[in-house]
Amino acid sequence: MIIEHFTAIIIALILDRIIGDPHWLPHPVRVMGAFIAYFDKQLNNGRHRKIKGLISIILILIIIVTLSYLLVFLSYSIHQWLGIVIEGILIFTTIAAKNLKDSAYEVKKPLEENNIQYAREKLSWIVGRDTDKLNEAEIIRGTVETVAENTSDGITAPLFFAFIGGAPLAFLYRTVNTADSMIGNKSEKYIDFGWAAARLDDVLNYIPSRLTGISMIISSIGFNEASFKEKFATLFRDARKHPSPNSGWCEAAVAGILCIQLGGVNYYKGVKSERPTMGQALLPLQTEHIEDTTIIMYRTILVFTIILAIGGLLFDVAITRS
Repeated sequence: MIIEHFTAIIIALILDRIIGDPHWLPHPVRVMGAFIAYFDKQLNNGRHRKIKGLISIILILIIIVTLSYLLVFLSYSIHQWLGIVIEGILIFTTIAAKNLKDSAYEVKKPLEENNIQYAREKLSWIVGRDTDKLNEAEIIRGTVETVAENTSDGITAPLFFAFIGGAPLAFLYRTVNTADSMIGNKSEKYIDFGWAAARLDDVLNYIPSRLTGISMIISSIGFNEASFKEKFATLFRDARKHPSPNSGWCEAAVAGILCIQLGGVNYYKGVKSERPTMGQALLPLQTEHIEDTTIIMYRTILVFTIILAIGGLLFDVAITRS
């Protein structure tokens, strides 16, 4: 099934490039969110919240994966190409490259027009930090960090799982990632109930985030005068500084490629959060770095897809020889 999954991934990437995430299109993530919200309302109370949270995410995954598997199985049972197309459409709904680029450009445009207040508002749509007092450099940093981090979370990680197990595994990843964003924070309400979702998200992102960071560096050939040695040095030195075990790999890679510094002080609902810095501020943050980060994102997708293709080829060779 590797070749079928890979073909479906290509279809998904083409659809994302052309269509993106239009508001009129019914989106499975909304269904995932509805299930998560339902279990949150019903079980996030009283005692044993960690166990309740674990049971919730297991039940949600069983429902989502089973439904997607049945749809894919029925499609393939009718015709192989129908299965590939349906699987490609389903995988397409789990990635968000065009939407990520468009969201970044919606911040970039008002910055170019010196409309700081509108840029702050647009940034607030895609980040969790407070944006109402950010200056231009901090707005750029927030946008660059978001695009960098979500290159893995929103694109390469679901592609990684789609390559392994098709649309059902891509849906499993997207469900966990959605649950982490909804209930995986460390607030008093969710520190116990969302614990299982947050830890599972960390586990699932472990390999994709590191592979994405490396793909970013590989994709940066000819991007600027910084050497591969310098970029990889930044990646392996700074990636582990991030409070998330995975997010730092993409942010450190982008910082090393663009010769900028990411991380620092953020505010969340008025509460100060100091994060270690990644990269060196060899260049000041500029609006152009937003566009540069989206270019890195698309280059990374290409490199990551090639790596998946090589992996599939080696797998097929190994199976044939055995």
